Amino acid sequence: MSQVEIHSGRVALPGELTVPPDAVGISVFAHGSGSSRLSPRNVAVARAMNERGIATLLFDLLTPAEANDRGNVFDIDLLSDRLEAATRWAMAAEGSAGLPVGLFGASTGAAAALVVAARL
Repeated sequence: MSQVEIHSGRVALPGELTVPPDAVGISVFAHGSGSSRLSPRNVAVARAMNERGIATLLFDLLTPAEANDRGNVFDIDLLSDRLEAATRWAMAAEGSAGLPVGLFGASTGAAAALVVAARL
């Protein structure tokens, strides 16, 4: 697992990239409202994917200060922009460049994942 920073606009968002040997693809996580890259549920799902040869990128869609404003949690445009930046980062990052990309979202993260999938 590598600690990474995803730059989107003026913010740097912390993340964790895990690329198992001989990875067959990468899943970029878009967690739902009130969750983070450290959520036990997200970590468990990512580990299960890693065990099956799927790389994962877990990152926070919002900074801690932004997350305190509940309006940001439901700002699908903002979340989509951040998720798109993370997806493009994963598509070019050492270790995951060239891998097929999937988006894994829950709650508001699922809405952002649909927007980004349509954009890309």
